Amino acid sequence: QVQLVQSGGGLVHPGGSLQLSCQASGSISLINTMGWYRQAPGKQREMVALITRDGTTNYAGSVKGRFTISRDNTKNTVDLHMNSLKPEDTAVYYCNVHTYYGTSAGWGQGTQVTVSS
Repeated sequence: QVQLVQSGGGLVHPGGSLQLSCQASGSISLINTMGWYRQAPGKQREMVALITRDGTTNYAGSVKGRFTISRDNTKNTVDLHMNSLKPEDTAVYYCNVHTYYGTSAGWGQGTQVTVSS
């Protein structure tokens, strides 16, 4: 089992930037993929960005080119840098990890990101 603690988020104007961070602890050796998901009001939770231990990334089409996911395997952290934010990016963002077996091993507590004028 992996424990995830998130930080960051908040309120930003359209076109602005925010950074989310996630600190992992527990069974760190099990982690392959780290990622960010989000859930907006009235919508299903969706994948935003994923990154494997070797650095391979995958982004949702709606955020590609605007968001950047990165990780530090020494510090056991994963970050999400969000640029050119749009109102439709407003959601609760969750950090998540998957094991080498493909199973979910933990979720962060959730962080509100609000993009509004």
